[in-house]
Amino acid sequence: MPKAIWNNTVIAESPATEIVEGNHYFPPDSLHKQYFRDSGTQSVCPWKGTASYYSLVVGDKENRDAAWYYPAPKSAAAQIAGRVAFWKGVKVEA
Repeated sequence: MPKAIWNNTVIAESPATEIVEGNHYFPPDSLHKQYFRDSGTQSVCPWKGTASYYSLVVGDKENRDAAWYYPAPKSAAAQIAGRVAFWKGVKVEA
């Protein structure tokens, strides 16, 4: 089962991720939400749309904007609506 790990802590796990461009997108109910903080950061992908970000907080460490999601993606990326992917040192084990 795919797991997202940061700072030696599992922050998300699900057998039902969607893989797009090599990134595992985890369903929202698979997140261990106590580690996620809303971020005001956004970015735009030409084919997926506007992404929003979360920062991760585990123990006394913060990883700013280490997770992203598309709340309302373009139709070509509809399968990842609301799902969360990771970068910035977050390890995804499949």
